[in-house]
Amino acid sequence: MLTKKNTKETAVIVIPTYNEADNIGKMIEYLNTKTFPSLPKKWDMKILVVDGNSPDGTGKVVQDKSKKYANTHLYTETSKDGIGAAYLKGFKYAMEELKADYVFEFDGDFQHPPETIPSMLQAMDEGYDYVIGSRKIKGGSNPKGWGFKRVFFSEFGGFTARFIMFFPFKNFFKVTDPTTGLKVTRVKGYVDKMSLDYKNHLLTKSFGYKLQLLFETLKMGAKFKEVPLEFKVRNAGESKIESKTAKDIFIVAIKLRWFDEFTQKFLKFGTVGFVGYLINASTLALFSRLWGVEWLSWLLSTELAIISNFTLNNLWTFKSTTISGTQLIGKFFQFNLTSAGALLIQTVVGSLGVAIFGAQYRQLLLPFIILFLVLPYNWLMYNKFIWKKSK
Repeated sequence: MLTKKNTKETAVIVIPTYNEADNIGKMIEYLNTKTFPSLPKKWDMKILVVDGNSPDGTGKVVQDKSKKYANTHLYTETSKDGIGAAYLKGFKYAMEELKADYVFEFDGDFQHPPETIPSMLQAMDEGYDYVIGSRKIKGGSNPKGWGFKRVFFSEFGGFTARFIMFFPFKNFFKVTDPTTGLKVTRVKGYVDKMSLDYKNHLLTKSFGYKLQLLFETLKMGAKFKEVPLEFKVRNAGESKIESKTAKDIFIVAIKLRWFDEFTQKFLKFGTVGFVGYLINASTLALFSRLWGVEWLSWLLSTELAIISNFTLNNLWTFKSTTISGTQLIGKFFQFNLTSAGALLIQTVVGSLGVAIFGAQYRQLLLPFIILFLVLPYNWLMYNKFIWKKSK
């Protein structure tokens, strides 16, 4: 994606706060006097503090700073709906009122070093759509003041979340720090396409929102990059981390993967395949008893399973691309051809396996062949040829 080289681009630093009076004023000063002046002139930098109506006067501090710095804005929440909701409210305000081209997710307590902002904007200027700060790559780190328990939960929790959400696909290897809170996202094509209905869309009011925004933005196809994050120790104010954060992250990760369109489709695909297997096995036994003609029993029982698989997949698994009308007969014959390929794989590999290991291992070879060879083959054929989505 090409960026605008000769015009100003607006990047809004969205900072959610609650009882951050000791930190937020210092952060606003630091950003305006040290960070922003070091950036190329093309960047129009703004600060948006989304305050949860803090009783310690955080909002008053921001209001006072906004008189000194015109680029500093305050959004006061009328209800506390969680940190994820605070960000979505901030994104909406940044787009509609501040005309943001990019929005940052940023902490106001200096745990996210302002020094990372220039490198993140440089990446966006290079054409990336989504840049996050990672503690796991070279140059990144957890705070030195963290104890073993905190580090363990950070490392183990991050890896578990990655595994649940992305394994075995490419994002499992690309995303090293899924629970990071430091991010910048391009508005056009991503934030403006994101659901900002925090009441109905967010899966949690707690820190699992990080996973949801990450998962959904990557699913949109955002060009993604990580930059090193040296996460700092909080020196003042109240930590936003809650006691049930680890559990919340785990539950959100499971929900994201479970309700994902790909997962649901694959589960339906597996269920249909199992039904086909039951039809195949039961009719094979029936026809063998009735006729005693081995090849005919195999042929008819296999074809009945193929008809079942085609019908159920067409009406259920691939409902969004259902085949109908004049295409139905042609696609059914094509389905038979791809099924013949699966049968060939099963026959050849099964025969070789029996020849090598012996007939006593036939029942162990069968599920192995189906799971690791036939299922991937069928999934590929169905998606690429039978129920291929139109561009």
